[in-house]
Amino acid sequence: MSANDVSPSLIRRVDATGVPLALARLVIGGYFIYTGIIKLEDPVLFLKQIKQYEMLPLDPAYFLNGTAVILPWLELICGSALVLGVFVRGAGAMIALMLAVFTPAIFLRALAIHNTEHTPFMQIAFDCGCGTGEIIIWKKLLLNFLCFLVALVPVFSNSRRWCLAGRSRSAPAEPVPTSVAEPTS
Repeated sequence: MSANDVSPSLIRRVDATGVPLALARLVIGGYFIYTGIIKLEDPVLFLKQIKQYEMLPLDPAYFLNGTAVILPWLELICGSALVLGVFVRGAGAMIALMLAVFTPAIFLRALAIHNTEHTPFMQIAFDCGCGTGEIIIWKKLLLNFLCFLVALVPVFSNSRRWCLAGRSRSAPAEPVPTSVAEPTS
């Protein structure tokens, strides 16, 4: 038996316990609930923070304003879905997608600061708008990368242990009776 034969079965057994999924759901779900609430508490500040990335057009204003309104609610809903254990795969995928957009945006803004202010990249710090205040950007990029990996656990886990909705997609379905009673003559 080779190491390749052991690893997948070990990963499946650990996944079947539901522990990795439960931990990932609570960690990433709780984090996104927190950051969503922080943004909802001061929507004007969040709007200004989004504007500083210069990724959305200023005119028409509904792109920028819509993002500032919708994004915190999306974070709150996805985080809540993970914590509650409903729509786990979709919520994890949405959070991973948000992180896949946020992380390069933060990197590009830090790179622009590095190029204009000639600040060493490892010393750049700013409030990226994530709801956690000013942070050294290399630490934020590392945190986002780790959060991205954790958000993938609900996407790829086959377990649905300790979830309110759903079962393991690998669980056998209930057999459907197909035989019809024969009429007796």
